[in-house]
Amino acid sequence: MTPTPLPGPLVSVDYLRAHLGEVVLLDVPFLPPGSSAPARVEAIPGAQVFDYDKQICDPLSPLPHMMPTPAAFEAAVRALGIHKDSRIIVYDRVGTFASPRAWWMFKAMGHDAVAVLDGGLPAWRAAGLPTGPHGAPGPVGDFCARPQPGRFCDADHVARLLDDPDAAVVDARSAGRFVGRDPEPRAGLRGGHMPGAYNLFFGEVQRGGQMRPVAELRACIQSTVGPRERLCFSCGSGVTACILALAAELAGYTDLTVYDGSWSEWGLPSSRPVVTEGPQVSASTRPGLGSG
Repeated sequence: MTPTPLPGPLVSVDYLRAHLGEVVLLDVPFLPPGSSAPARVEAIPGAQVFDYDKQICDPLSPLPHMMPTPAAFEAAVRALGIHKDSRIIVYDRVGTFASPRAWWMFKAMGHDAVAVLDGGLPAWRAAGLPTGPHGAPGPVGDFCARPQPGRFCDADHVARLLDDPDAAVVDARSAGRFVGRDPEPRAGLRGGHMPGAYNLFFGEVQRGGQMRPVAELRACIQSTVGPRERLCFSCGSGVTACILALAAELAGYTDLTVYDGSWSEWGLPSSRPVVTEGPQVSASTRPGLGSG
C-alpha cells in the first residue's frame, strides 16, 4: 500500500499536534560535536529513538554513522514497527540539526512519506506542548527497503562532480573549517576543502533552529552556486549536509546527492586534493552549532 503523502518534507508543530496519533514519530538523539547529553531525556509523546550514530549505521565502516546495507536498514526499521505505508516524522533535540539525515536515509531507501519536524523538540516545548517518555515499538513492521541510487554518493563520484561545470559540490561546514583556519573536531583530518567546492554554512539556511522561508532558501542557494541545479552536499560526517539537502528540496531543486563520507573521509591523509583558499567561501562567519 502506498502511504498517504505528508504535506511536504518539512512539517510544523501545529501539523504534528493535529496528526500525532496518525504518524510514526522518531527522535534522533545525535547531538552536535562537543555537546553533552542532558541528564533527563524528554520526548514528544509516543516517539521512538532512531539512533543512526550507534545503531542504524554500518558497523564495519571506520567512518562515523555511515549508511547501513539495505537489508540492515530494513531490519532495524521493521523492529521499530514501521510499515510500507507508515507516515514518518523525524525530529531532534536541538532544533533542526540531526533529523534531516534521518529524513534523507529514509528517502535513500525509497520511502518518501517522511518529513522533518521544523524546530524539533525545542519548537514543541516552546509551543507549550507536553513531553514524556519514549514510546515502545509495536509489532514488527513490513517496511521494505527500495534503495534509490544517487541519494548518497562516494568520493569518486564527488571527484567527478568537482570537474563538472554544471554541478556544484557544496560544503556545509563553517567558513573557518572550510579554509582550514579552524581545527576539525575529529582528530587526524586535514584542514581545508575540496578544490572547486562551494561553502554554504548550514546555519545560513536556518533562523532560530527552524528552516528559513522557501524564497529565502532559493536565494541563499543561488547566491552560492549560481545557475547550477545539480548539487552535491558534504559536511563533516554526512549530517549537516542533509540540512542543505532539505533546504534545496524545499527550494525546488531536484538533482541532489549527499556525500556520505564527507570530510571524515576526504580529509583523511591521502592523495585526495585539499586546498585552503579560493573565491568560493561563504561570507558568513556567524557562530553556530558544530557541523556533523
